[in-house]
Amino acid sequence: MSKRLTENINSSYVAAGNLLKSKRAKKKIVAYVESYDDVLFWRSLLDEFEDDSHCFQVMLPSQKTLVKGKKAALMNRLGNGLGQHMIACVDADYDYLLQGVTGTSRRIINNPYVLHTYAYAIENHQCYAESLHNLCVMATLNDHVTVDIPAFMRIYSQTIHPLFVWSVWFYRKHIYNRFSITDFNNTVRIDQQVNIRHPEKTLEEVAKRVQHKLNWLSSRFPRARKEVAAMHDELRTLGVTPENAYLFIQGHHLLENVVMKLLTPICNQLRREREAEIKRLAEHNTQMQNELTCYQHSQCGIDFMLRKHLGYKESPLYQRLREDVSLLLQR
Repeated sequence: MSKRLTENINSSYVAAGNLLKSKRAKKKIVAYVESYDDVLFWRSLLDEFEDDSHCFQVMLPSQKTLVKGKKAALMNRLGNGLGQHMIACVDADYDYLLQGVTGTSRRIINNPYVLHTYAYAIENHQCYAESLHNLCVMATLNDHVTVDIPAFMRIYSQTIHPLFVWSVWFYRKHIYNRFSITDFNNTVRIDQQVNIRHPEKTLEEVAKRVQHKLNWLSSRFPRARKEVAAMHDELRTLGVTPENAYLFIQGHHLLENVVMKLLTPICNQLRREREAEIKRLAEHNTQMQNELTCYQHSQCGIDFMLRKHLGYKESPLYQRLREDVSLLLQR
């Protein structure tokens, strides 16, 4: 295939290729994703919709270079080639909440052949609170509940929600240099591993920093307070509530600086409990060593489980994604 031809592959090209196949062959829909880490998420979603008439092929945005990312999937030649046989699957970032105030935001919310995560990124889906206890069980093989993880994440989300609305307001006004995502992340981060005996202390520390920043923003930008208050209601229509705001903050930050700070000490405690049980029940030292070795080999790192699990499929945001795929296939 010539270089010129490969540079102009688009939905029409894939459609023409489908016509060359047997009438009984599946029609292929190419789905371009941003990076390697995105392949499993979108593959597991699209796999639910494959049948005898069509199938999906998940690919990176370029077969000639190592370029990746949202820009590669949306704003180069591919952007004009999307259609019934070629789609883009990308992280929403803030673009979904910006509701068309930037070119990228308009592409994401208006192009029917672009699927986006609604949540900021795939990592947010992976951090869905209701799935996190099962992850700890899978990582440690211990089902003891040490911390009510959904309750912790709900309170954390309610705590950061007012500041998150301010963050979105700044980005809509194109003055994010005054209060950037980095500034927001530094305020809502969890600095140390959560004390699982007193998890409320961590939440209190975050609440103090958030309130201090809210006071500063309110005093520095008094004219914005009315617009920010109205934005609370608008974001709710987009699916953002105080209870799920954590799903819309920067995904990498959420995973590394919030969820891992909570799950790591929980898993450490669960492993210690299981090892103590083995030592208590072992009839002799050889049995104890063999059992401990077997248990250690059966464990898995919680960071690995977070990136590979599919427990988020029950979340409301994921169900919205499924609805979008269904609508796409009806076109």
